[in-house]
This record gives sequence, structure tokens and C-alpha cells, in this order.
Amino acid sequence: MPPPAIELSIVVPIFNEIDNIEPLVEQLTASLEGTGRSYEILCIDDGSTDGSYEKLKEVHDRDGRVIVVRFRKNFGQTAAFTAGFDAARGRWVITIDADLQNDPADIPKMLDEAEAGDWDIVSGWRVKRKDAFLMRKLPSKIANWLIGRVTGVALHDYGCSLKVYHRDVVKNIRLYGELHRFVPAVANSLGIRYTEMEVNHRARVAGESKYSGIIKTIKRATKVFLDLLTVRFLLSFSTRPIHIFGVLGLLCTGSGMCIGGYLSYLKLFYGASLSDRPLLMFAVLLVMVGVQFITFGLLGELMIRTYHESQNKPIYAIRNVLREETVSPSQLSSALPSLADGPSSARRV
Repeated sequence: MPPPAIELSIVVPIFNEIDNIEPLVEQLTASLEGTGRSYEILCIDDGSTDGSYEKLKEVHDRDGRVIVVRFRKNFGQTAAFTAGFDAARGRWVITIDADLQNDPADIPKMLDEAEAGDWDIVSGWRVKRKDAFLMRKLPSKIANWLIGRVTGVALHDYGCSLKVYHRDVVKNIRLYGELHRFVPAVANSLGIRYTEMEVNHRARVAGESKYSGIIKTIKRATKVFLDLLTVRFLLSFSTRPIHIFGVLGLLCTGSGMCIGGYLSYLKLFYGASLSDRPLLMFAVLLVMVGVQFITFGLLGELMIRTYHESQNKPIYAIRNVLREETVSPSQLSSALPSLADGPSSARRV
């Protein structure tokens, strides 16, 4: 495939950040101009109600490299990231928050690190985080540790939005729910190479945090835990559901048959009465549940095959291909020099 015409795509989800838009664009422009690369800034207005869209329209009218995508309502940060990934045309896709707590000056260093180390993802690590300890830092530390243990992708700071992705990563994953925090973990199933880099973190000076308050913190923690279960299932069993439902089914069916065999032994050799034994009903229940689990696994296998085959979606991911270019006879004859041109005009084919 031909290389992308634009080198950098900056994806910025925006929800009620009218006071931060112009300073953010100015800082992004200053940082990106210094790289000497072509770029676009994709601002995703996630249903703002404070006039953010009007401010974005003014910025777009002054600089066409600022592209504005406006949602009809507030769909959430994951949907905003997904819209940005779909619209991105750059070779590298950089995500950043609109609250100015992430420092755009870190982007060139992260790009250099990505290219020097041939990394697919460079994730920001807010070592000196300017947030409240009890409401933000402590829950994040616990969540980061838990996510790393469950997914096997050990990052110190999953919640940092400042990340650099190779376009192959974001173009080959689909995000649902609130899985934007788990992009490195989801992409890990594609065999990506990732690293982490310390970045600057600044205190919020304008606008309001979307995660302040004990109720919002609890809701956020609950969503993270449930999304973590989803990610774990997707990483382990998304292409082989029979391996989880089948194992559960065999365990239940086997346990039920063992209990039934034990009860049959008591009945045949000791004449024990089984009509008043709850254990008999439990054995029957285990067998029925086991059969249902196995049936779910088989249905899941049919759905997975339908999903992949209907979309021609492969179950593998290719990093790159090295092969000789094939040349048709007509191309070969046009590439070879004529005898009249002499030996000096010969070209390598």
C-alpha cells in the first residue's frame, strides 16, 4: 500500500472544554510544527453543550488542518477515540486529552522513541501526577496493577491519554463500551510491541474534571472492573468460545454423573432410598447445566465463524511482508531498454 499522505494524526476528544480549546490547539501547533512533519488535528466534539463546537469552528476556519467531528449527543470517550481512529489518515496516531493536563511538548520525544525502537505503541506515564491522591491517584494505582496482572500488559499508567500509535494498531481494533483505557491490552492480541515513557503532567487550570466526586469515582471503578472482565475474555477466548463454555460444561456434566453414579451405587447395593435426597436433584441439575454450557460453546463457535467469514476478517495480524516484486511480461518489456539505446541506458528490473 502507498504510504499515508499525512504523517501525524492527533485525536482529541472534547466534551465541554471551551476554555481549553484555543490554548490546546496553539500548543499542539507549536509542538508539531517543530517536527517538520505534515499533520492533522482531529477534534471530536462529544456532544458539548458549553459552546465548544462554535469555538472549534472558529479555530477550523483559521486553520484547515484542524478537523472537527461533531457528535449528535454525548456518546463517551471511547466513541470519540473510535471516530478519531476511523478518520485518521496519518502514519502515526497520537491521542491526547483536551484538558491541557497532558503536555503537547512531549509528542516529538514520543515519536522519536517510537521510530528509534520500532515500537507500535508508546504510552505516556504520568510519574509526577498533579491530581488528588485519594480520589484519583490511589484508584488509578490499584487499577493499573490489576489490569497489568489480568491482561499481561504491564503499564504503570493505563489512564494516561497521551499515547502514540502506529496506524496499523488503531485500524485493526474495534472499541466498544468504555474500552479506550485498554487499547494497549486489546491490541496486544495482535502481537504489538509497546513501551512506556515518562511525560509531563499539569494541573487543570480551566474547565471541570469529568471524574470528580466520590460517586463518579465509584462508578468509574465499577466500569473499569467490568471492562476488564470483557478484555480478559476477548484476549483469551474471542476466537474459541468452546474452550471456556466447553470446559465449564464438562465440569458440570462430569460432576453430575459422578454424583449420579454414587447414588446409583447406594441404591443397587444398599437399597438406599433416593426419593428424599436433594443430592439426586442436584446431580440432574448439574448434567442439564453442563449440556447447556456445551451448547452455548458450540453456538459461540458458529457465531465466531460467521463473524470472521462474513467480513473476511482474518484471525491473524501481519506486521510486514518481504518479497520480490513480481513483474508481468508487458511490464518487463517496457522496463527493458531498446538495443538502439546502447548499454549505458540499461536499468535494473
